[in-house]
Amino acid sequence: MPDEPKAPNLSAVPTVLVARQADGTFAVKVRCAKSDTSHIVSVPASLRQDLGLGAVPVEEVVRASFAFLLDREPATSVLPRFSLDVIGRYFPEYPVELRNYLTP
Repeated sequence: MPDEPKAPNLSAVPTVLVARQADGTFAVKVRCAKSDTSHIVSVPASLRQDLGLGAVPVEEVVRASFAFLLDREPATSVLPRFSLDVIGRYFPEYPVELRNYLTP
């Protein structure tokens, strides 16, 4: 008899909370099963337009960017303070792959 498929371990899926700050940056908290991390993220004014995402809310771009990053590294490896436009330097596929992380 084949093994029964296992239910996904939802506690292993990180939760990403995004809050806009008064200075225009975003406070991002990543809650994982083992630890929580905090990050301050800036989003250049032209980034959404450059990526063809002008109609997407900036908070959603930040959330999707973190989902992209968390598929590639643990939250503890994500820089504590950075601008979204640097992600492409570390992960050249970011501009193309980001659309896959946006909720329809």
